[in-house]
Amino acid sequence: MKRVLMIAAMLCAPQVSEAQGLTIDPQIVRDCFATTETGAFFPACLGQASGQCQDLPGGSTTIGIAECIAAETAEWDTILNEEYQATQKVNESADTDGLSQVMDRSDALRDAQRAWIAFRDADCGARYAMWQNGTIRTIVAANCHLTMTAQRAISLRDMRGE
Repeated sequence: MKRVLMIAAMLCAPQVSEAQGLTIDPQIVRDCFATTETGAFFPACLGQASGQCQDLPGGSTTIGIAECIAAETAEWDTILNEEYQATQKVNESADTDGLSQVMDRSDALRDAQRAWIAFRDADCGARYAMWQNGTIRTIVAANCHLTMTAQRAISLRDMRGE
């Protein structure tokens, strides 16, 4: 079972594929993020970049689709990390403002982020396992990573109230 989850994680890990020359336009993802309203759970523009990538030669195969989705996920993951760092800076500033507090905000976010990563990986691994007998499993797991990563990036931004 652990081997299946490790394989699923390797297949779905965010990366930009050069194998078939499949790439996404990162600006599409950045624009999607920037125009997503506060509190939005599923931006309508999610998947646009990977959709355009799938129109490239080799992009419509199972491997191509998964690579395009992984490339878009990689850009969302970059945004997520930027939002995490920005939110942590706000938390660290609030933690040192001299006011009494019940718990350290930056530690709480760090712990939540670690738990979220474990949950995302386990949840997407479960989706992969549910479809383990079909080639769609790779696309299902890749889509899971894309969706959850984008949602978390938006959630981290929204935590700051910006």
